[in-house]
Parts: sequence; structure tokens; C-alpha cells
Amino acid sequence: MADGSISSETVTIKRGAGGIRGWYQRVHRRWWFRILAWLALLAGVFWFLIWLLVARNLPSVDTLRAYEPPLPTNVRSVDGLPIHSYARERRVQLSYAEYPKQLVEAFLSAEDKTFFSHYGVDLPGTAGAVVDYVTKMGSGQRARGGSTITQQVAKNLLIGSEYSPVRKLKEAILAYKIESTLSKQQILELYLNSIELGRNAGGVEAASQAYFGKELDQLSLPQMAYLAILPKGPANYDPDRYTERALERRNWVLGEMHDNGFISAPERDAARAEPLGTIPRQTPRYERVGGYFVEEVRRQLIDKFGEQAEDGPNSVYGGGLWVRTSLDPRLQQYAQKALRDGLLRYDRGRGWSGPINHVEVEKGWLQPFLNTNIGVDYEDWRAAVAIERGAGGWQIGFDNGQTGTLPRDLATMPVRGKGGAAYDAIKPGDIIAVAPDGGSWSLRSIPRVSGGMVVEDPRNGRVLAMQGGFDSRIQSFNRATQAQRQPGSTIKPLVYAAAMEQGLTPASIVVDGPFCVWQGAGLGNKCFRNFGNQRGAGPKTLRWGVEQSRNLMTVQVANQIGMEHVVDLIQRVGVSKQKFPTYLSYALGAGETTVMRMVNAYSILVNHGRALNPTVIDFVQNRRGEVIWPENWRACDRCNARDWDGGPMPRPVTRARQLVEPMSAYQIVHIAEGVVQRGTATVLRDLGRPIMGKTGTTSGPTDVWFVGGTPQMIGGLYLGYDNPTNLGGYAQGGSIAAPIFKQFALPAFKGMEVLPFTAPAGIRMVRIDRASGRPVAGGWPTNDPLASIIWEAFKPEVEPQRRRRTGAEEEVEKKAVEKKAAPATQAPGDSDFLQREGGIY
Repeated sequence: MADGSISSETVTIKRGAGGIRGWYQRVHRRWWFRILAWLALLAGVFWFLIWLLVARNLPSVDTLRAYEPPLPTNVRSVDGLPIHSYARERRVQLSYAEYPKQLVEAFLSAEDKTFFSHYGVDLPGTAGAVVDYVTKMGSGQRARGGSTITQQVAKNLLIGSEYSPVRKLKEAILAYKIESTLSKQQILELYLNSIELGRNAGGVEAASQAYFGKELDQLSLPQMAYLAILPKGPANYDPDRYTERALERRNWVLGEMHDNGFISAPERDAARAEPLGTIPRQTPRYERVGGYFVEEVRRQLIDKFGEQAEDGPNSVYGGGLWVRTSLDPRLQQYAQKALRDGLLRYDRGRGWSGPINHVEVEKGWLQPFLNTNIGVDYEDWRAAVAIERGAGGWQIGFDNGQTGTLPRDLATMPVRGKGGAAYDAIKPGDIIAVAPDGGSWSLRSIPRVSGGMVVEDPRNGRVLAMQGGFDSRIQSFNRATQAQRQPGSTIKPLVYAAAMEQGLTPASIVVDGPFCVWQGAGLGNKCFRNFGNQRGAGPKTLRWGVEQSRNLMTVQVANQIGMEHVVDLIQRVGVSKQKFPTYLSYALGAGETTVMRMVNAYSILVNHGRALNPTVIDFVQNRRGEVIWPENWRACDRCNARDWDGGPMPRPVTRARQLVEPMSAYQIVHIAEGVVQRGTATVLRDLGRPIMGKTGTTSGPTDVWFVGGTPQMIGGLYLGYDNPTNLGGYAQGGSIAAPIFKQFALPAFKGMEVLPFTAPAGIRMVRIDRASGRPVAGGWPTNDPLASIIWEAFKPEVEPQRRRRTGAEEEVEKKAVEKKAAPATQAPGDSDFLQREGGIY
């Protein structure tokens, strides 16, 4: 104030301040105050150090809210049935409500009986664990864990399993955070879905399948109690090696369940009297359904989504994908058997091909044998390992642990290339193929010759079946997609398709006679020959040249139109990634390609020259059921309905690129029908339906081929040695490859609608003389394949001129054209199929 006086408020403040200072002056020298101050300081330093060294870099608990355990990728066939699973471990994710109440009680009794009352850490249990750790320091023994279920979730999902006090401290901190973030039920769900329980089982549902072959809701009380003992160490309670230890621990869990009030005494005693009831360790054998096909699917999925979890949320091994493929199990079975039978027919009588593989059996034979994953599923054949030779024959072992006998008199076939009985050539550890024979086993020979086969739908490019060798568990190399082979004469339809585009017709006359080209100084002339050195037949129609597979006519045509047009069309339809050189030998199949590429090229011809991309995957869904591939996929409402509500059947407009001029493509398909009717593939003629195709035999011969089929299904295959070797002068595509396709086609075509190959708009069907190619005035084509008069397909601008037709002739020819005419809307391409057919899935 102005006069220097002090207000009463100021006096009060000063007195108060003086009181606090006075109190501090009175107590700060007291011993108990000093102790409290030091304790507070030490506590602050301790918690700072904990934060600095432990808590500062801990992972966020919030990640557990969105945690998704690694799940296998499941593969299904075209009919929706499971055929394979890609997984490093078995795992099935369930919600908490799907776990049986008694199973949850068993795990709580075994692992954490105070789970629903603590806040992440069980203090008495932790104190006991600390004492145990201190007493065992330096002894090399591991202290008991003392972890709660919440701490185990923190360890398994966030920080790892390092054995140290620091890790236990991290566990405790994270457990407290988890308890404040998630409900008890959510924590239990994470735990039961993620815990590792042995036998490659991640999570309790997968363990139920691995140990008992049942789903969780089918387990008995003692079986649930057994699963509850496994978190402590699955190997310690292996039901086969440590049965008594496992029984003792299981019965302890049952006692804990009784003490906790979860079961009654009679229930406990009855459960303790039960055996473990586990089944032998088993490995799913999905490979028996399209092993080569599912491996091709796996390869494409890895290219698209990655292999491991670090590659992305939709990885193949962990992403939990659901994959719908185009594999037709019925057709796959037919293709697999047909190719295998063909390989065995060719290989028969050549002697024993030797062991499939070899393992060391001195310290036990079963596990080394299982590690090879070798199996044989042809008819009743099985893979076995030779253990030792005794007085009664070789003792052999199988993948289920059982043994049998291979007597001398059932292993007498000579060793290929060496002579002597196969029985004496077998050594301990050899893996061989055998088949049951009475009470013993007889030796079988896996063919050395191999091959590949593909079946494709030419309307959309979907691959329906694929076989890449005799057995994918013996020979993993997929010859259907990976083997680069010369296609031989199966390339000729593409050569003639280029000729059609350049103005030639099926009735064009070409000389089947000597043909040589100058290769330059020092090389001289290159003279071509027909297969088997057949003499030239003189001037013949182009159709005849294709049907009889005449090399001289093919190189004459290729030379006339220019090889640049031939190799251009070959590349357009995807036979080769790189354009072939413009040498005439490539018109006879000198370049290399795969079965898949050749089948797709023929499918393009059948599809009126429109582009097709051969696909093995229809669509892929993530673990939540969302379609993530192909991009922009959408279901088609009522696409699978029997009847539409009025109006014409709606069909999508095809957007496929035109690779081959449509009328030219059809002309070649029509000519290739003649190959079956009277050419090199007449073995297929009695199938009784329109079939196009072409056989092929490469120089040597080293490979024999057939590619062809119906409007609904194009198949192709080759047979040959992996290291090209002469098959023998008698080997031809028409005598070896075409019969394999016929064996497939007989059951595959059964019940399939008989359809003609449709002609594109503008095609003119003209009666001609098959020998001369000239139009005829009298007579009509008949069903006799050797009849002199046939219908031939021409483009309007090159239709042969004939005399004026009568009204009756015009009516008959009109009906012939209508029979071959295409519908108003063409078949969709592969991308349209996914849109059109999506609704059925």
C-alpha cells in the first residue's frame, strides 16, 4: 500500500510459507524421512532404468487387436472339394465361442488356474519362479516358468522365447498392458489359436486333428486333458515314445480339474482309466490328386503373393488363402492313368530301371525314408525301403512303419543295361517300387521314359488336368510346363494357318516332291525328306499334305508364303516366347516349346483365333472371403441359373485379341478333323464325334506327340526321355501318343454332348473332290471317311466357281452351312469366364 502497511492476506501467506518451511526444517533431519527419500529416489531410478532398458522398445499391444495367426492356404478343385493345403504347420483358427467349455477348463487347470482373477501376472507363481531361478543359477538346469497364459501370449506373439530374466520382465510388463487392452476371452482365443503343440500343429484345433483325427467338439474329456499337457513341451509327452509320462501328466491335469471344481470325482476317475487314444503321426497326402497341377498352382501363387509372412499378409505359407482352381478331379484321374499306362507300355520288357532313391538305414530306416517324401500311388504299387537281405528274401519297410518280404522269385527281372537279376542288385537303403503278390511283395520298375500331358477348355483357357510325369513324389520336374521339347509335326497346322492367311486354300495344289535350298558357300544344298524317306506323291491338295503329314509339302508351302509369316504366327499364338529363326526346318518342328503352349495354340485355333491365356487358378480369396485375384473380379448374379427370366440368354461380349484370322483358324481346324478321319490319327476315329488333332514325331525319333480334341476339350501330350534318346524306329505319334490320348478320351468324353466345330460368319462350305480339290457338280458327301466327295471350307473371296446350282442343291448346302455355322454370340474368353461363372462359387 502507499503508506507501507501490510495487508492481512500477505501476513497469512507468509505465516503459511513459514509453517511449511518450519515443518520441513523439523523433519528433514529425521532418520525415517531420509530413508523414505532414498527409497523414493531409488524407486524413481529403478523405474527409469526399467523404462530405458526394457519397456522403452517393447512392441505395441495394439497389434494384438488385429493379430492374425499364420494359416495354411487351402486349394480346391473346380467342384469346390479340397485337394491340397500349403502349410509349414497345421493350423485352424477358431473364435473363443467355438472352443468347448471343458477344453478351456483343462487348459486353465494345466497352465493358469487363476487366469480370470489376476491382472496378467500371478505374483505367488512369479515369486516361486524367481526363487527357483536363483537356486538353479550356474547348475545348467532350466528354472520353471511361472508364466500366466497372458504372459505366454506376450512371449509367443510379441517378444519371442529367449531364456533370460529380462525377457520375463518384458513378459510381465506386456501382460499388464494386454490385460488392460483385451478381454479375458480375447486373450484365451489368441492363446488357443497360436500355441504350438507338436506334430506341426499350431493351435488346439490343429492339434486335435494331429493327435486324434477329430475336431475339438468330438474329443472326450481325457483327450482334452492330454492336449492341455502339451504346452509344457510336446516332445516330453510324445504319446509313442513317452506313453507313461504322458499318462501321468494327463492324469495330473484331470486331478487339477477336479480340485478346481470343473469335473466331479467319478468323471475324474473314469477319465484316468482311459488310454491316451492318440493316432500314429500322419502326413496329409493331397498330392495324390493332381500333384503336378497343385505344384504349378503353388508356383504361380508364390509369384503373385510371396511365400512367407514377411512377403505380405496374403502369403502362401501363412496368409490363409482360399484358392479355387480349374482342376477337374475326374479328368485329372483319366489323364494321369492314361499317361502312366502309356509310359509303362513303352517301357515294358526293358528290365528293371533301378532304385528310385537311396537312404542310410544303419541307425533306423523309417525316419530317413519318411524324410524323402517318396511315394507311389499307381494302382496297388507302393514305395518301400530295402532293410536287409535274409534267407527268405529282402525285408522291406513302408511309410506306415510296417514291414514285408520281397522274395527272390518275385524280383527276377534283369537290370537294365547290366544284366543279372534285380534281386541281387538291390542294396540296403534302396527305395524301390513293389506291389502285393500273395502274402509277399513283387518288384516293379518305374519307367525311365517320361512325358507330359495337359487338357484345356478351348472356350476360356482353363486347364482342366495336368500330368507332368509318372509321379510327382518321384519326379518333381513338371514336363507339362517346364520341359522344352521339339514339337515335330504338331507345328504343321500353324504353318498351314499362316498359309491360309496368305491366300492359300485347303484345295490349293502343292507338289509333294524333292525340295532343296541353298545354304551358302561351304554348306551347300539342304534337301528335305518325308518321314520314313517316303517318296514324293506329286501334286496334291494342301489338305492331303496335312492329313498325311508330308514334310516336303510343308516346306514348299512355308517357302512359298515366306517363313517370316510362319514364325510370326507361331509367336502370336504363344508357342515360343522369342521368335524362331526363319529357317525352313522350323516349319517341321525344329524349335522348342512345351506341352502347355502347344495345347493352348490349338485351343486358340478352335476358339476362332481369339487369344487365350491358359489358367490353373479361377480366383483367390483372402481369409475373410474377399476375392483378391484376379483384380476387378465380380460375381455374376444368376449365371448358374437353369432358366433366365425372359429374353435371350445374356452372354458377355468377348474382349479377347484376334491372334489368327478367324476363317483361317477354322479352315485349319476343319482340315485337322481329316487327320483323325483318314490321316495319321485314325486310331481316334471310332470315338464317334467330331475330333481335330495332329500327331508329331521328332527326328530320331526322340519324342512322339499328339495334340487335339473336341470343341469342349483340347488335350496334348508327348512321350520321350528327359535326355533325348532314340525311342526306336517304330515309335511314331500315331502309334504311341494318339493311343494314350484315346485311353484318356474314352472315359472323359462319356456323356459329353456331341458338338461340331463351329464356323465363323462368312465361311463357305463347298463340295469338292478330295483328291483333286475341284468343286463337284454331282454327288454328295457321305459319312464314309474315305469318300471321294467332302465338304471343304473356303473364304468368300476364294470360293471355287461351279455351275449354277439347282434349288434342291442350294437347300442341302444351306443346311450343311447351318450345321457348321457359329452361334450369334461366340464363346467367351478366359477373363469373361471369371465374370460369367463367378456366381456358382
